[in-house]
Amino acid sequence: MNSSYSYIRKNIRLECSHKVFFTRDSFSTKNDTLAEILQPHREGRRTKALVFVDEGIIDGNPNLLEEISSYFRARNEQLNLVCSPQFIKGGEQAKNDWSLVEKIWTLLNDHAMCRHSYVIIIGGGASLDLVGFAASTAHRGVRLVRFPTTTLSQGDGGVGVKNGVNYFGKKNWVGTFSVPDAVVNDFSFLLGLPCVQKRAGYVEAIKVALIRDRSFFEFIEENAEQLAAFEDKTLEQVIRKSAALHLDHIASSGDPFEKGSARPLDFGHWVAHKLEQLSSFKIGHGDAVAIGLAVDLTYAAKVGLVKLKTTQRILALLEKLGFPLYHSLLKEITKDGKQVILEGLEEFREHLGGELTITLIQGIGEGIEVHAMDRKAILNSVDDLQSLHLSLKKS
Repeated sequence: MNSSYSYIRKNIRLECSHKVFFTRDSFSTKNDTLAEILQPHREGRRTKALVFVDEGIIDGNPNLLEEISSYFRARNEQLNLVCSPQFIKGGEQAKNDWSLVEKIWTLLNDHAMCRHSYVIIIGGGASLDLVGFAASTAHRGVRLVRFPTTTLSQGDGGVGVKNGVNYFGKKNWVGTFSVPDAVVNDFSFLLGLPCVQKRAGYVEAIKVALIRDRSFFEFIEENAEQLAAFEDKTLEQVIRKSAALHLDHIASSGDPFEKGSARPLDFGHWVAHKLEQLSSFKIGHGDAVAIGLAVDLTYAAKVGLVKLKTTQRILALLEKLGFPLYHSLLKEITKDGKQVILEGLEEFREHLGGELTITLIQGIGEGIEVHAMDRKAILNSVDDLQSLHLSLKKS
């Protein structure tokens, strides 16, 4: 059969360096971490930088703005802070506000920021997503340095290569893949976090341990009391290892920009994303993922993928660390009598592209992919978690 077209094909390989730094007191004038990252592109020229600060972190870091300004003043020969640090709204609701993206673009344009300039964002996961998206789309990509300030973002999202904002009421419907020039995990930002935010990062650490590293899960399990008490050294060990495992997956999976249908790091997230949406993002991401893991783990035991005692062991750890295992929104019913949570499967498949691919486990540290889920078994799993929730409340 004669072809009616011809084409030229060339394989293109992208070499990216993804650097994650661990430090404390980044904006002390004695700390050279940021200065080393912001090396001038050409000798004799100062590096331009525009700094955004999540307004939600200022109460816990009241001197931060002056510390940033002092840092740049002390290195004035090398660095050019183009204006005072700019506040940006944080929290998932901010990602629903397109005007914030336009505000960032306007500042980049007003200060003639180019592809060799740097955008620096200091904040939680939502503000990293928002500012990262704006930076990655300006000039097709202005350089980005992230300073994650929560356990969730230091151990997971902040070290990733994704940016996004919400649209059509769907989480991260608009977004980009872009490797940041650097991520700086500054543990001093974690000290003043409320307990619920300190705890949140544990769930992503447990998630990645369940699919990749049994010994890391056992470390979390053995140190659960210290983690529940937010003992600094143990918390930092968990966040550092979680970041390393997430980064290792991105670098070694062969699919860093998610061209395929598999998303192992989204274990538990098809439920989590739907719960966040149903609650208008009032349920925090950490709690939503914990509930999502509980559903998927209970399901995996119910269909014989994993031993029931393994699921019970993991749920006990989540509960010991203070995570919920159930929410009433799991039982939300549509007008035609269907449970809304099941819509999350199709929305997740659409977000992935291609066939449905859900990561479950067949043992601790042993992730497995499935391409179909039994709806009845999912609903039975939700019923089991509701019963467990009620029994825990009584005790």
